[in-house]
Formats: sequence, C-alpha cells, structure tokens
Amino acid sequence: MAFISLIWRGIIIGILTGLIVSVFRWIIDHTLKLLMVVYPFMTSHPHYIILYILGTLAVGLVLSRILKPALLDLTGSGVPQIEAILLDEHRMNAWSVLWRKFVGGLLAICPGLFLGREGPCIQMGACVGQLLGQRCRMSDKEKRFLLECGVAAGLSAAFSAPLAGVIFLLEEITFDFHPQGCITALAAAIASDAVTILFFGVRPCLYLPLHANLPQSSYPWIVLLGILIGLLGFGYQYTLLNLRWWYSKIKLPAIYHCLIPLLLVIPIGLWNAKILGGSHDFISYIASLNQSQHLTALLGLLLVFFIVRFCFSMISYGASVPGGIFMPILVLGALIGAIVGIIMIRQNIIPLSCYLNLIVISMAAYFGSIEEAPFTAITLLTEMVGSVDQILPMTILTFIAYITSNLLGGQPIYAALRREMFAN
Repeated sequence: MAFISLIWRGIIIGILTGLIVSVFRWIIDHTLKLLMVVYPFMTSHPHYIILYILGTLAVGLVLSRILKPALLDLTGSGVPQIEAILLDEHRMNAWSVLWRKFVGGLLAICPGLFLGREGPCIQMGACVGQLLGQRCRMSDKEKRFLLECGVAAGLSAAFSAPLAGVIFLLEEITFDFHPQGCITALAAAIASDAVTILFFGVRPCLYLPLHANLPQSSYPWIVLLGILIGLLGFGYQYTLLNLRWWYSKIKLPAIYHCLIPLLLVIPIGLWNAKILGGSHDFISYIASLNQSQHLTALLGLLLVFFIVRFCFSMISYGASVPGGIFMPILVLGALIGAIVGIIMIRQNIIPLSCYLNLIVISMAAYFGSIEEAPFTAITLLTEMVGSVDQILPMTILTFIAYITSNLLGGQPIYAALRREMFAN
C-alpha cells in the first residue's frame, strides 16, 4: 500500500510539473515566433533598434535582480545543483528556486539566447518534488524518490518524452536502478507528458518523418562519421567546462553577465532570426533546406550556422543565466548531420531521401558524446522525432561517438559541472 501511495504522489508531481512546464513551453514558443516578426521589422525600420536595445537592457536588469538572491541555484540548467542535493552537498529553497527559475528562464530564453528549455524544466520539476516531499510525512528515502520523480517529469514535459525522462534520471542523475524509484518516476513522467498533450497535442515535439533506410553500403562511412562526431563532441565539452574561466576575466559582477549575450543576440537576430533560440524551428529549417543549391554555397551557409551556433551557445550558457544545453547540442548535431549528409548525397553514397536520417542520427550521436549518455540520447531522439526505423544506425553512430569522446578524456558533463560549481 505504501508503494501505491508513493506512485500516486509521483502522479501528482507529474501533473503539477506538466502544468508548469506546459505554460513555460507555450510562452517560449510563442515569444520566439514573435521574434521572427520583430527582427525583420527592425531590419526595415532601423530606428526601432535603439528602442529594442533599451528594452533588452531593462530585461537584463530585471533578470539580474531575480538571480541575485540565489545565483548558484539558478545558474545554468540546474542539473548539477540537483545532483549535489542528492549527494548531500547542497540544499535549495525549493519555492524560491521554482518561481525564480520560471521567470528567469523566460527572461533568458525568450529574447533568443541559444539556451534550451529542458534544464529549467528539470529543475522546476525537482522543486515540485521537493515541495511535495516537505509537506508529506515521509522518510528521507521517499522524499528523495519524489525529487527524482520531478526530474523525470520535468524532462518528459519539456520534450514530451517520458521514457527519456526516466532513462536520463538513471543514466545522468542517480547512476542507480531501484525498481520502486523507477516505477514512481515513470508514473510521474507519464502524467506530465499526458498534461503536455492537452496543450500541444500528440504530435512528437520534433517530428521528422523518415521515409527511407540508410543503405548497407553507407555503414562504413557511419563509423567514420562517429569518430568525427566524437572529436567534435569532446571539443564542445572541453570548451563548455572552461567557460567559467573565460567569464572570470570580465570585470563585471556575475549577476550582470546576462547583459553580454542579451545584447550580442540582437545583431544575430537582425542577420537571421531563424537561428535564434533553442531551437526546434531551426532544426526544421535545416531539414527543409533546398538540396539543389550550389554545393559550396550550401555547405558554406551550414558551416557559418555551425560556427555562430557553437560560439553563441557558449556565450549564452556561460553567462550565469537559467537555461539548458540539450537543444543547443541537438541543433549543432543537426548541422553536422546536414553537412555530412549533403556531401554523402553529392558523392552518391546515400540517396537524397536519406538526408533526414543523417540529421536525426547525428543529433543523437553528438548529444550522446557530449553528455556521456548514449541511452538517453537514443531514447530521447526516438521519442522526439517519432520514429524507430533508424535505431540501428543511430545506435552504432552514438556508440562510436561516445567511445571516441570517452577515449579522449570525456566525462559525464553534469558531474564535471557540479564539481566545478561546488569546488569550494
């Protein structure tokens, strides 16, 4: 009976988390769509740019005030902080973090910074779990289960991916399998996903229809691509883990670091508003590119996109603002897949119909190599795109990329960030 009671509490956490995250997602999605109108308007009416800059400065100042009382808890995705709590290295005021992460996350992500929504969603889910645990007469172990339920529910609601939410919890947070805790987390993840269906429908959040299978002759090239993605993934991880050192050279209080990306994103938006945000829409844009364009021009455009996305993702995440790295990583993975896919198509290694396949499996591999979480990567991409047809090449590519990054010295990214954040 106690186990059933725990499951019901997990379902409650899932419903509450699903409601909070759905509103969070809805605001972000509609604000980013608004930016697609605002930036072209400012391009043709330059005198409004000054007004927009003043508004951006006001947003930055408000954000800095929200961050100031709990900067350590609110910086970044929040996952390293959750790991620290579960290891008894940290404590958080769940209610304060919940509302500050919600508002602060919107103020950071909605202007178009290259940040993912999943980090704040995971931490907000953990806050819901902690708050419910504090209100119930439960053992410390059961309270821990409820916090873990919030983690799974948060990721599930962020991407409409309940299985990935539970696997992420096991592979990157707890590193352990307890049937009671896993079933409770699964109940929370299912409940939160069910709530998001009421807001966004049943269509996968990154639906990419795969109508073809990669030919057998392309598999040796997949091995080489896996090595390349592993190298690039290690480079991303190395850069990410050194961001704090770079930002320490800036003579500006940490709470005002947010002003740097908030101002730098404006010229990027004026150049191409499609590139802003996490961003699901930009991946769809990459997937729909016209393949008949001149090869050099097409590859040059994608390479510029990759460089801009890589550099500004680092600037955004390193600036002590609330936001995740899942979506920025997936966008970079999609760009790698698009570049390699176009080359393979032009060399007659794969047919044109397999262009989307390279994008999807490269996203999984790049994510898996950076996060050191291949199971989460494969499950997440499968649920996000709504297809299991390419599970074998996705698994092969992700495994090789993961091994390559690991051999180079890659490490679980959130554990490394936690050690850096709580070194003192």
